[in-house]
Parts: sequence; C-alpha cells; structure tokens
Amino acid sequence: MTDITSRLLAVKQRIEQAAQRSDRNPDSVQLLAVSKTRPAEDIRQAHAAGQRAFGENYLQDALPKIAALADLDLEWHFIGAIQSNKSRDIAQHFDWVHTVERVKIARRLNEQRPPGAAPLNICLQVNISQEASKAGVSPDEVLPLARAIATLPNLRLRGLMAIPAASDDVAIQRAAFRALYACQQQLIAEGFELDTLSMGMSDDLEAAIAEGSTLVRIGTAIFGTRST
Repeated sequence: MTDITSRLLAVKQRIEQAAQRSDRNPDSVQLLAVSKTRPAEDIRQAHAAGQRAFGENYLQDALPKIAALADLDLEWHFIGAIQSNKSRDIAQHFDWVHTVERVKIARRLNEQRPPGAAPLNICLQVNISQEASKAGVSPDEVLPLARAIATLPNLRLRGLMAIPAASDDVAIQRAAFRALYACQQQLIAEGFELDTLSMGMSDDLEAAIAEGSTLVRIGTAIFGTRST
C-alpha cells in the first residue's frame, strides 16, 4: 500500500466518522482530492485507490496533467482564481468550477463551453468571513449573482463554496460553515435547485460536515506536505 493510498483511506475514515456523528449518510459527502502542484503519478496512485474527483488551482499546472491522464475516467474541478484570459481553457477542460464570483467570468465560461459538452457545473465563491484578502462575493450579493447565472444555458449552478478565516476554534469554524449553509438555504427558498456545499479542508473537515458540507476539498491530508 502506497503512502497516498493509506492517507486517502484515513481521510475517508475521517469523513465517515464525522458524518456518523452528525447522523448523516457518509455517501452524502464527496471527497475532492486537491492535487495542485502534484505530479500526474500521484493522481494515478489516488485513482488506483478509488479516487475520481480532483481539484486544481493553477491552470498552467493542471492542463499537462489533464492531458497525461486522459486515459483515466477523472472528474476535474477548478478551485483557483479565474483570470479572464484563462477562462477558455477552464471552460474546455474542467467539469466543475468552484470559484465564480463575477457575472463577467460566468458569461465567458458560458460562451466558451464547447458545443455539445455537458453544462459546466458552477459553485459561487462566497467570502463568508468578510476578509479583505479573500476572494468571493459577500452573502448579500449571492442572490443577484445566482439569478444572473441561471440565465446562462451552458452553466449549471450547483451550490456555494467558501474558504472561511482560519481558526483552531471548532465553534468559530462551525459558525462560518453554518453561515454558508444559511446562504444556500436562502437560494433554495428562492427556487434554486442546489445540491452542493463545497466547504471544509484538511484541518476543518469535521466542522464542515457537521454544518452540512456535501464536498470537502482535501490536499495535504492525502498527498502530504507540498514541496512548492
């Protein structure tokens, strides 16, 4: 058993235990393996251990890996900042984008999605902790952005994503995740059919799952400490 395989199994056990503590079905929480800066071989090892969904932050790092791993049935999620001049490649090569925060970018992704491709799955990034250094819309801007995206036929709005302010206090972690859940519920009350809350990483996945996360983004706990 490789190190990646053993760490992947350990993360899945954490997810299962956290879900059970919250009286949730562990299958209701998807694991997204964050493979940014990792070589294609690491992704192959994780796939061999049963992992299918991978998240990438940097387009220039991701595209060669997507090409090298085209023989595998993988689901690619873009979870980094979106530059306008990179939107075409994102629209063409990814299945999900978690970091939409501007109508302009959403329109570009919609226009640049290849003909015949399935709609691009979208999460809106919410700056749930209202940090000046963080990307994302404020909670009161979520509904107008969601309404704009609903008019774009090549995009499918699936839910919300957030990276709350770092904290070792579980109560603070849970409060931020609870706020994102509340944002999602407000959209659902407005008629949006959402099924995804992308929240929780290696250090706070338990708190995220307790507050309703359906997708946790895990890198270090699977692949180890990055060298770059």
